[in-house]
Amino acid sequence: MEQRFDGRTVVVTGASSGIGVGIARRFHEEGARVVLAARRRDRLDALAAELGGERALAVTTDVTSRDDMDALAEAAAERFGGIDVLVSNAGLGLGKEFQDTTAADWRLVMSTDVDSCFHGAQAVLPHLKRSGGSIVQIASASGMGGDRMLTAYNAAKGAVVNFTRGLAFDLGRFGIRVNTVAPSLTLGAEHAGRPEAARLVERFNDRRALAGYSTPADIAAAVAFLASPDARFITGVLLPVDGGITAGSGQPPLF
Repeated sequence: MEQRFDGRTVVVTGASSGIGVGIARRFHEEGARVVLAARRRDRLDALAAELGGERALAVTTDVTSRDDMDALAEAAAERFGGIDVLVSNAGLGLGKEFQDTTAADWRLVMSTDVDSCFHGAQAVLPHLKRSGGSIVQIASASGMGGDRMLTAYNAAKGAVVNFTRGLAFDLGRFGIRVNTVAPSLTLGAEHAGRPEAARLVERFNDRRALAGYSTPADIAAAVAFLASPDARFITGVLLPVDGGITAGSGQPPLF
């Protein structure tokens, strides 16, 4: 595989499961030194061991805490000498009827999905100014439209999308690029074979241009592209990786 990130340091939040693991693996395969951030230390340590200690660092992090995000940036810079890419992947969905959604529910989703991107960008900014690096944030197809029982998640991911656009303008003068990837249904190997997953995929197939589902590796490929020199003149974009679900009108098949 091409080594587009050889000698570069990439910080990935939400790196203990799912898409975050796929992103960390992809950057590592392309030569990066990867800093893994999440709350689950056991899972972070397992992934760091898989990737190899020389180019992987696990840092227990609460992404809703500015102090934790500052400490994450400091640990990354101390270990590897700087930061070139931040992937703000940590996120939380909450399926609840709006009338049952509490203020605490709302704040939890907002702090995990939106505040984490704000804290992360500010924490790494001094390092990205020096490296001329980039930020890639993970939004969702749910940030591009509404879903039943996902009001808080829709609002949070929609905020990430527009935060990306504004941040691209503010940081562009420093040579820092900011982009967003928007997945839809994404299944890892541990979930894809389950009967309930197959039923969910069939429901999605009625709305997608492409049948099936994305994997964490599919999302990681898009993230790596946007963070790489191949995308050197791309900033402020929203890249859906959704099999074409957001290309549709939302109506079920008519014929």
